[in-house]
Amino acid sequence: MTFSYNHLFTFTEAVFRSIGCPEADATTATEALLAADLRGIDSHGVARLIGYVRLWEAGRINPMPRVGVVYETPSTAVVDGDGGLGLVVAPKAMQVALEKARIAGTGWVSVKNSNHFGIAGYHAMKALAHDMIGIAMTNASPLVAPTHSLDRLLGTNPIAVAIPAGEQPDFVADFATTTAANGKLEILQRKQQPAPAGWIQDAQGQASTNPNELKDGGALLPLGGETGSHKGYCLGSIVDIFSAVLSGANYGPWVPPFVAFLQPPADPVGQGIGHFFGAMRVDAFRPAAEFKAHMDNWISTFRQARAVDGQQVLIPGDPEREMAAERLLGGIPLLETVVQDLETVGRKFGVQL
Repeated sequence: MTFSYNHLFTFTEAVFRSIGCPEADATTATEALLAADLRGIDSHGVARLIGYVRLWEAGRINPMPRVGVVYETPSTAVVDGDGGLGLVVAPKAMQVALEKARIAGTGWVSVKNSNHFGIAGYHAMKALAHDMIGIAMTNASPLVAPTHSLDRLLGTNPIAVAIPAGEQPDFVADFATTTAANGKLEILQRKQQPAPAGWIQDAQGQASTNPNELKDGGALLPLGGETGSHKGYCLGSIVDIFSAVLSGANYGPWVPPFVAFLQPPADPVGQGIGHFFGAMRVDAFRPAAEFKAHMDNWISTFRQARAVDGQQVLIPGDPEREMAAERLLGGIPLLETVVQDLETVGRKFGVQL
């Protein structure tokens, strides 16, 4: 089934208000969540709405957080999310980074006591309108086994970097540090399709294509595949340390699970989930117009690279930008199981899908 962006926005915003979010926070959360659906990252959009509601029902999300800076220098800060929706906490923390960059040239913010914040790219892209480079990272539920391990110690721990250009579309890289994000497994489960080789291992460390493997003790695999997973392991570790060890959030196996039916670890080493944001003013390095002209040249050069037969050379951000334009006009398609979940949430709060 296909729904217009505005229709889903109205519905989702009403649900967030129903769990107690102030109007401004409900709007912020909805915009952040639907950014995923618009950009074609269906695993992180309204399909996750029921998960946030269940976390709220379990008392693990504070709908009215007092998000604030608890430590800072002219260019750095630690933000306490007060247990709020990551969809609300993250934009406020990124705003702190932008303001520090405006004054000091760069701003760096580590966040504790938050929850799942949607897609990292949405937050990094907040910098583009200010002629800044944006960076966003977050740690996540431990579903990933480090290279050569059977134990799940890391999350999918995404990294996003948004870089402004001039005439060319902006450069926006947004990727998990695993071969695939857990949300893609969830989509395969809904479609009852197998997972591609290299995504997951079973509880004994053997390769598997069963998308339900994680429920039986299996694990997601770090980015890099059979001969290069140590690189994905390193990237995921960096995200975990920047997001949580630096801020005072939970890290590694202590990160609380997104699903409400699993309890957080009984011996936490920090508070909530952690994020990390960076903003760099381009003109702190060279004139912005000059930089963006060279970014245009960089992008054009790569776009013109000779392609392998049947393939196309893309710039990071191209597929998502094209998908957003398409879905704003033609609507956002949702799987039947997702529609059923949304209808369940709607009935709970008296909100019509």
